[in-house]
Amino acid sequence: MALRPIVLTAADHLATGGSAERFCGSEFGADVSFFVNHSRAGHVTASHRHPYAEVFVILGGDAEFTVAGAAHPAHGGQVVVVPADAWHGFRNAGDTTLEMVSIHPVAEMRTEWAS
Repeated sequence: MALRPIVLTAADHLATGGSAERFCGSEFGADVSFFVNHSRAGHVTASHRHPYAEVFVILGGDAEFTVAGAAHPAHGGQVVVVPADAWHGFRNAGDTTLEMVSIHPVAEMRTEWAS
């Protein structure tokens, strides 16, 4: 029996109807999940947290992360690691689309949103 990869097209297989595509690892036998974000200028993702670290790979654009109440600027070419259980959010701080992958090291994402 030959082992074969699963090949997905983000726009077709991972679409959420919003500004990101979502890969849920449990649906594909993988122990990792992620979002591919395409956030328009001014977009804000509200404060939330996870019981695991989240890794953001910024491919292009400018972001401002708020982690535990403190602001942290970041831009294309940088990686931001938010510790487990830290309240965090981000906003597109630039004039162009923020292109970013947010990696969750689990088969199923778990998120608690701030009230």
